[in-house]
Amino acid sequence: MSCTRLNRRSFLAAAGSLAVAGAAVRLPAAERPRVEKPRATDGDSAFEPNWDERFTLTIGQKSGDLIGKDDRVLQAAVDYVARMGGGTVKVLPGEYTLRNSVYLPSKIRLLGSGAETVISKAASETVALTEDSDWYDQEITLANPKSFRVGDGVVLETKNPHNGAIDVIKRTLVARSGNRFKLNDGLRKNLWLSGNPTCTSVFPLLTSEYTSDVVIENLTLDGNLKNNVNLNGNYGGGIFLQDCSRYTFRHVESRNYNGDGFSFQICHDVLVENCHSHDNANLGVHPGSGSQRPLIRGCRLERNNIGIFWCWGVKYGLAEDNHIEGNRDYGISIGHNDTDNVMRNNQVLDSGRVGVLFRDDSRGKDFWANRNTLIGNTISNSGGESGVAIDIQGKTKDLTISGNELKETRAPMQRIGIRIGESAARIELAENSIDGFSSAIVDHRPTGS
Repeated sequence: MSCTRLNRRSFLAAAGSLAVAGAAVRLPAAERPRVEKPRATDGDSAFEPNWDERFTLTIGQKSGDLIGKDDRVLQAAVDYVARMGGGTVKVLPGEYTLRNSVYLPSKIRLLGSGAETVISKAASETVALTEDSDWYDQEITLANPKSFRVGDGVVLETKNPHNGAIDVIKRTLVARSGNRFKLNDGLRKNLWLSGNPTCTSVFPLLTSEYTSDVVIENLTLDGNLKNNVNLNGNYGGGIFLQDCSRYTFRHVESRNYNGDGFSFQICHDVLVENCHSHDNANLGVHPGSGSQRPLIRGCRLERNNIGIFWCWGVKYGLAEDNHIEGNRDYGISIGHNDTDNVMRNNQVLDSGRVGVLFRDDSRGKDFWANRNTLIGNTISNSGGESGVAIDIQGKTKDLTISGNELKETRAPMQRIGIRIGESAARIELAENSIDGFSSAIVDHRPTGS
């Protein structure tokens, strides 16, 4: 029997040769060939051919593929198009009055006819519950169900029996016997009479959860504010999204909602472009908690409570070329962990209290709006007699504020151009024009900070 001997030097040489050979056949990811001519391949959502035609369905009140004027026809249309793998729902002129939200599926385009396509809602009604419902129940009992129908969207509210907080539950009424209604899902909260539970026919006009790749264009949304109760922007709005990605809104008007115009929570890569959000009770555009890379561009945000409200943990966003006027509190408000955002070339006019507010949030180790850039904006006539154009509060740090035009065309009074709090740090001010204020810059930081 013969035996082949392999000494250490021979082994290392052979191993090195194998390594070189292996490296020659493994192509780095960065050098993979580009996908130039994609094909529709089962399960491959990363690349899709640019088809010349996709499915289109038309809704109208007198003509179209589907005829109607409420949420049922709109919902039927978007669901049908989604079943076809995506496409366009074209909504012809008319006013469509909703009794429930339109729930948006993935991969659709909802295209209206501009100002002539109005999606609104009926007046809200609030009634008390007359029976206890436990957290595992899927039904409620109403004191006076006269105004409620099967299919209605509702919000249930109650005082939590354990901690005193207000619980908010969004549901749809799906069945009825007398004053008892079945819900589309279980409660998961206790609706005990001790908490004074109520049921209200209020909801977002357009809404979605866990969907992506949707385009909404040329629509007018009217929330019928005078006849509806307020719905907090963490639960609703003219448009309300939760855990969605890659939504585009173009030429959408969202007005008169007793809440927010546009609200999206934990939603990524949302584009709000050339939209008009006005005369809403709360926020014009609300990039909600955890939303990454929002882009708000070319919009008019007027006569809301706040024009743009960067919520918690909104990062890598851009707001540019927006006209933000006459908002009752702040033109722009940014705060809790909202970092690495840019606000550029916006007009922030006639804000009720402050033009741009960097909020104070001392509840955590470093919850401030750090590493943000404010550049090339025009901010004028902010607040009352002691109004402030740019107010930097708390331990906010690492801001770049440059090339902005801050104007006060009224009497100077006690008005301030830029106010910097005593704990703020590393605030770069460069080439800002500040005119007409009692004080151009008030810096409360210790000398040398």
